Order: sequence, then structure tokens, then C-alpha cells
Amino acid sequence: MPQTVLVTGASGFVGSHLCTALVAAGHDVRAMTRHPDDYDGAGKAVYGDVDDEQSLRAAMDGVTAAYYFVHALGSDDFEQRDADSARRFAAAAADAALRQIVYLGGLGSDQDDLSAHLRSRRQVEKLLGETGVPVTVLRAAVVIGDGGISWEITRQLVEHLPVMLTPKWTKTRTQPIALADVVRYLAGVLGNEKAIGRTFEVGGPDVLEYADMMRRAAIVQGKKLRMIDVPLLSTTLSSHWLALVTDVDLTTARNLVDSMSNEVVVRDKSIHDVVSGEDIGYDESVRRALADRAAKS
Repeated sequence: MPQTVLVTGASGFVGSHLCTALVAAGHDVRAMTRHPDDYDGAGKAVYGDVDDEQSLRAAMDGVTAAYYFVHALGSDDFEQRDADSARRFAAAAADAALRQIVYLGGLGSDQDDLSAHLRSRRQVEKLLGETGVPVTVLRAAVVIGDGGISWEITRQLVEHLPVMLTPKWTKTRTQPIALADVVRYLAGVLGNEKAIGRTFEVGGPDVLEYADMMRRAAIVQGKKLRMIDVPLLSTTLSSHWLALVTDVDLTTARNLVDSMSNEVVVRDKSIHDVVSGEDIGYDESVRRALADRAAKS
């Protein structure tokens, strides 16, 4: 059944593709942005700023559901900023009587010593539901698609380095997922009674170490990547190194590297009982991301 849906981060990596999918599915999409005059994506651009609760209330007027794709990973105080933003959004959603909030969080076991980044994602999950609006959470690891920060790190390392130093975190297991599959799951839980108020884990069919991701991405591109283990390379040095070799800023690199010490794999596959479809493998995800990048150049 078509809904009037608000998508935050509508011009971002995941949000822009989701807006296109939701419009194609017949939904009335309001693409929330701080710069509506510059928006050229799918849906109707509406002004909204998570730092301004009144703007959120205006953006949610007449909306039945909302997607929350907001994070301040590039800020030193991202945990506080993300928490404050989630509280404001939850309050506005309750006042607008939304039926559902959909949030894209991060994989990782609560029994582990989670990084600040992943702890913040968990906190946002809880804060979004504190005012009574049902929240559907999808937890994912690395999303493989053109423009995704984590994928861009992998792509640029492979592109720029014939030889790569591999710190301890490159041996951590992760379960990457194709952008198309993330969008399919996000669209599939909208208004789905089986998904209301539940948390799901999503990932592709391949569980890989970060080093394997880089090695296989190199093979897809017909390249050979030599790796030299440097297990004592600290996360601080690793983040400086990533910021030097890639175009990811230092603060974001540091926050991402901190999270790469946590294993992020799917333990609960119940999403497959709610949203149908076959997940795309890692190598094909890489091919699609590279093809999308080439199409833009």
C-alpha cells in the first residue's frame, strides 16, 4: 500500500538510491535535505535539519513513516551529536503520529567490546523508539556500492597501492552487503507488519576478512595486491595512513578503523522470512560498484 514517506539523508549514499526505489514502488517520497533548492534526486525535496526540531515537525506533516539515515561520523563529538539528533527526531515523529521509523544501524554483537561508532549506533536505535513510535532496525556491515565510505576505502587502497601494510584489524571478519540488497531490504520492511518494532541483521552471502575484501576487489579489477602483515600498527597510525592514501578525512578514518576491530557478521537470518530475494555475492557487488563509478565518469 502506497505511503507518504520521509527519507532523511536523501542525497546521501543509501538515501538517494532508496528514494528512487520508493518512488518506483509508488510511494509519495519526501526527500529531506538542508538544501532543497539544490536537490535533484527522486521524490519531493523538503527542508529539514536534525538540529532544528521545528523543521523536523514541518517535514513530517502528513507523513506516515520515516527513514533515518543520519550520523555525524566525521565529527569528534559524533556520539553526543547523534544522540541529540535522534532524540529530536523521535520527539517530532511522536508528535506527527508516525506509524514506523526505519533505521539503518551497524552489525556487531552486544556481548563484544563495541567501538564508539557501533555503541553510538546502538544508542540511536534505542533513542528513536523512546517516544513510542515503532522502530524497524536493519543492522549491516560494509555496504558495497559507488560512493559508500567503507567501500571507497577498499577501492582506493586497491587502486593506489601495489603493496599494502596489513594491520591486525585487516584480519577481522565482516559480512559485506551489496547496495542493491540494502535498498531491497529497506524498501521491503516499509509498512510490513512482520517488521514493525523488530531488529534484523542483513549481509551478503560471503563472510570475509577485510584483507580478503581488498584482495578479491583487486582480482576483480585484474590487479595483484601484495600484503605485508604489520600486526603492531596502531589504530591511530592506521587512520593517519588511510587518510593519507585515500580521500577519507582523518576523523572519519579514525572512527571507522576503531570499528574494524569488531567482528560484524550476521547471526540472525530472520530478515529472509520478511523480505524475499537472493543476496548478491561480494565479487558481483564489486563489479556493480565499479560499473556505476565508470558510468559517472
